[in-house]
Amino acid sequence: MLLDDDQQLRYSRHLLLDEWSEAAQERLLNAHALVIGAGGLGAPALMYLASCGVGRITVVDPDTVDLTNLQRQIAHTTARIGQPKVLSAELAMAELNPGVQVHAIAEVADEALLDTWVPQAQVVLDCTDRFAIRQTINRACRTHGVPLVSASAVRFDGQISVFDPRVPTSPCYACLFPPDAPPEETRCALMGVFAPVVGMMGVMQAGEAIKLLTGLHEPGVPGHHQSLAGRLLLLDGRDWSWTTLRAHRSPDCPVCGPAT
Repeated sequence: MLLDDDQQLRYSRHLLLDEWSEAAQERLLNAHALVIGAGGLGAPALMYLASCGVGRITVVDPDTVDLTNLQRQIAHTTARIGQPKVLSAELAMAELNPGVQVHAIAEVADEALLDTWVPQAQVVLDCTDRFAIRQTINRACRTHGVPLVSASAVRFDGQISVFDPRVPTSPCYACLFPPDAPPEETRCALMGVFAPVVGMMGVMQAGEAIKLLTGLHEPGVPGHHQSLAGRLLLLDGRDWSWTTLRAHRSPDCPVCGPAT
């Protein structure tokens, strides 16, 4: 598929990058990203996935737009309060880039739904805020061999990593956060969140997903970038400091088993 004149202009600032090419942009246009959650993380992630030209985006979220969302969930507007978040996000993406196909699913991402949609995607973005559903998403991605870009944010703290089952040494989410040891409830609805921090995490999720979809992480690609697989980045929004932790597969992980 050759880029048409409108696409050449729309994506021109990417095409000017040394690491980018028309072939990379075409891979993006032919790609499918699955985004679970259209809130504080999902809203900015979806906007950047759409603006950069991910050809198919499936977004899953059962919630509706609420006034309390608008402090940080930039895909939604005051006029769309009460609408399903997935339909609000679909409208925002269509206004930004009408060339993107969006499939909106206003349902809970349970095991059956994930087993249907995860195998159809090339990357999954976990933009949820509940420990149990994060574990369910991780198991589905591990089962179907699809890279998972996971992030979270609460108060002034954010974190992000990539769990890539295609990489033998890559841990899964359960290696770092065992399912049988749930943390204390830390949702932003209970503890608050600094809007720019959650926005930054969502934008970084989109960035990692786009790099995975275009192949910028693959060795042999000129100027290839290092994936976040095997690394957990922590952001402290109080002083904008970053901490990088090395993440390893756990031999006791109930999801991915012993490292090989």
